[in-house]
Amino acid sequence: MKKTAVLLLTGAMCAALFTGCGKQNEIPAQQPEQPAQEISVVEVEDLTGQDDPAEASAEEEQPDLHAGEARSDLTGEWISEDVAAQRPFAVMMGNTKIATPQYGIGEADVIYEAPVEGSETRLMPIFQDYGDIEKIMSIRSCRLYYIDWALEFDAIYGHYGQAYLAKEMLGNSYVNNLSGLDGSLENTMYFRDSSRKAPHNAYTTGDGIREGISIKGYESQHAADYEPHYTFNQDDSAEINLENGEDAAVVRPGYKVNRPWFVYDPQTGLYARYQNGERQFDAMTEETVRVKNILIQICDWYVADNETGYLAVDTMSGGKGYYITNGKAIPVTWSKASQKAPTKYYDAGGQEIVMNQGKTWVCITQNTLEDQIAFYASEEEFQTAE
Repeated sequence: MKKTAVLLLTGAMCAALFTGCGKQNEIPAQQPEQPAQEISVVEVEDLTGQDDPAEASAEEEQPDLHAGEARSDLTGEWISEDVAAQRPFAVMMGNTKIATPQYGIGEADVIYEAPVEGSETRLMPIFQDYGDIEKIMSIRSCRLYYIDWALEFDAIYGHYGQAYLAKEMLGNSYVNNLSGLDGSLENTMYFRDSSRKAPHNAYTTGDGIREGISIKGYESQHAADYEPHYTFNQDDSAEINLENGEDAAVVRPGYKVNRPWFVYDPQTGLYARYQNGERQFDAMTEETVRVKNILIQICDWYVADNETGYLAVDTMSGGKGYYITNGKAIPVTWSKASQKAPTKYYDAGGQEIVMNQGKTWVCITQNTLEDQIAFYASEEEFQTAE
C-alpha cells in the first residue's frame, strides 16, 4: 500500500500560527521565545484502495470459462480438449432413397456430398466426437476421390468395400481405413440391420469405431504437425454476414437425381437440408439436418470406367465455387497443394475466407453442371422457379 506523510504540529507552534486571528488594535503580550520544536512525521495508510492486494487477487482469480476445452478444427466451437485432439472419423454413407433416412447424420460436423455413378450422390459425414454415437447407417463402399477429402482432415476412414479403382490407394499405409470387408471387423465394428435390405443396412456404433481403431492399431490422436482445415471467426468478433454477397435464402447445389436444396432460417441462422422433395432428417432423432455453412466446390470430372460408370473427380487442380452463410453467397476459388493438404478457399481479393463457427456441408458439383447451381432471395421465388 502507498504511505502518506502527515505533519503533526506541536501545541506551541499551533498557538503561534493562530495569534493573528484577534482584533487588529490589540497588541499581543510579549511571549518568551520558545525553542524551535521538531516536526513529527508519521506514516499512515493511504485508504484510497490503490494497489489493494485483495482487488489484485480478485482480478487474478477470474475463472477460465474454457478450462479443459479447445477449439474444434471442424466447427471452430469449444469442445473437450481430449476430443479436439483426436483424429475424426469419416465414413461413406448411402444417399439413395432406399438408404434414407440415414442414422447419425445429424451428429456430423462436416458432410461431403459428391456425385457417383448414375448421377446419384453419396455422402461422407465427418465426426469429431464419435464415442457415444448409437448408430451410423447406411454405410456404403468407397470411391477413390473421397479418400483425398478424408486425408485432408487426418481422418480415419470407414467404408464397406470399395470400387476397384480405389483398391490400390487404400493399400497405402498412410490411408488408415476401416473396411467392412475386413474379416477382423465383421461383427466387431460393422453390423447389419435386419429391418433394411442389404447393401443399405450396414451400420456401426461409437463403440464399434473405437474397437476397429484398436484392432487395426491406428493412432487415434492428431500428429503434432497437423494443419487445421478451416479458418473460423473468433468468439469476440461479429458473425460473417457477406454483406456484398448474393441473396441466398434458398440454395440449389446442382445435383440431377436427388435435386437437393437448402433453406435459410434467420431465426436460427442455419440452413435446413431437403432432397427428393422432402426434408432430410436423422432417423435417430427425427430432426432435420441443419448446417451453418455451405461450400460449393466445382470440380472437373470424367467417366473412369464406361462399363461400371465409375467417375473420377479432380480433387487437385483447383477451380471455382461458392461460400454461403447467413442467407448470402459469394464466389470463391479453391486450391489444394498436395493430396494430404486441406483444400483452401479464397475470396475475390485472394484472401482465405473466414467461416462462421458451426457445421459445414461441402457440395462437390461437376463443372458440367455449374449452370444448375442457383440461389434464390426467398422461398416464394424458389417455389415459383420450380
